[in-house]
Amino acid sequence: MEVQDGKQFLGNWMCIQTLGEGAYGEVKLLRHQRSGECLAVKIVDLRKQKDAEDCVHKEVRIQAALNHPNIIKYYGRKREVEQSLEYIYLEYAAGGELFNKIDPDHGMPYIEAQKYMKQLLSGVEYLHQKGIAHRDIKPENLLLDVHGNLKIIDFGMATIFRLKGRERLLDKKCGTMPYVAPEVLQKSYLAQPADIWSCGIVLITMVAGELPWSEPTSNCQEYKDWITDQYLLNTPWCKLNTTILSLARKILTAEPCSRPTPQQIGNHPWMLTTFTEHEATDVPDEPLYRNVLINHKDIEFPGVTLSQPVPCKSSKPVPENLSELLKSRETVCFSQPIQNDDLFISSQIQFTQTPLTQNDFQHLIRRMTRFFVKTSCEKTVEVLGSLLDRLHYTWNTDHYGVFTITTVDKRKMQLVFKANIINMDGKLLLDFRLAKGCGLEFKRRFIKIKKCLSDIILFNSA
Repeated sequence: MEVQDGKQFLGNWMCIQTLGEGAYGEVKLLRHQRSGECLAVKIVDLRKQKDAEDCVHKEVRIQAALNHPNIIKYYGRKREVEQSLEYIYLEYAAGGELFNKIDPDHGMPYIEAQKYMKQLLSGVEYLHQKGIAHRDIKPENLLLDVHGNLKIIDFGMATIFRLKGRERLLDKKCGTMPYVAPEVLQKSYLAQPADIWSCGIVLITMVAGELPWSEPTSNCQEYKDWITDQYLLNTPWCKLNTTILSLARKILTAEPCSRPTPQQIGNHPWMLTTFTEHEATDVPDEPLYRNVLINHKDIEFPGVTLSQPVPCKSSKPVPENLSELLKSRETVCFSQPIQNDDLFISSQIQFTQTPLTQNDFQHLIRRMTRFFVKTSCEKTVEVLGSLLDRLHYTWNTDHYGVFTITTVDKRKMQLVFKANIINMDGKLLLDFRLAKGCGLEFKRRFIKIKKCLSDIILFNSA
């Protein structure tokens, strides 16, 4: 069953938009037409990968056992046997992905980075106490709720490393290369220090706006400089003060047993410092944050982790009736919640998230990677397509006029993002979202595209 944006999903639930996608399927935002309640549904096609069913079963078992304010809530699941689809219902994190708060090459204010690091460590410590390792901690897997609180998501790589007091070494080489601990690529490894390493990379990315290296191996000069103490004049380290550098040295040590615990990190002087809003990286006030639930794994090794991307098909014409298609799409209803009496998943599920109001939605709009344009639908398509050609991006469109744009990042990894033209109350909204690759690299491309399209952007754009 194809679930289309703007169409009925089931009962009184409407599919509003696609939030993310990956190897196993898509994540959609659902809104209850009567109550205004929102939730996310992860739709997994069990036929896409031979191990999909086992992976989903493991992921659901792990997530169903978790209950922590910094971990995304699991609400239930539903199997559609005939079409081999699995629906996993999750809390909707309305604040979007953490990486959208990281300004490329600048980072974010220390006061914010410290807050998110504390919340990340709280969630990770809880997982480790439950004997669970996440194994794919990165900004794209860290969401924010409507109040700006961090939520850990995507337990597709997670595993149990301790059961009934007995702990085991892990040997599966998985994760996202710039965030993965060096021992994961070499041998059997301890679960907890590997997650702590990834938290350290997230911290550096938050405060510096860039990754320290592409991979923690001797093949990477930046990593070699780090482990041989030849790094002080290099970025990102030259951007940081001595206190946070000392914390980085403690976390990002090649010896796993020497890495600190979440509690020890929390007691470090940098984590205990009371920052002001101005004691931080100077970050421009760029409204780039978007409304996304999930981004799937970049890599699982061994595999083609450093290969050139498979190019999209040649650009093809946009549907001639795109304007009519846009007009026919349902737009988001901003009504106040009434009641929630026909929830189609388990009746035992209790929603605690505050339903979105009109003011909430307007606030979110200003934080997405999207903007209103003053051109017609056809002209917008023409201008965007011409720009993508000039930038040497490979792109095509589907029968709904959604652009799929493919390029490579500076690590020669595939970067795929999508652009969708949405008719909203008579105005056209150009919405960009990451489909695959590095969030920071996506933001760099988005900022460049937005700047190049400045002539067609409405002054009151989100």
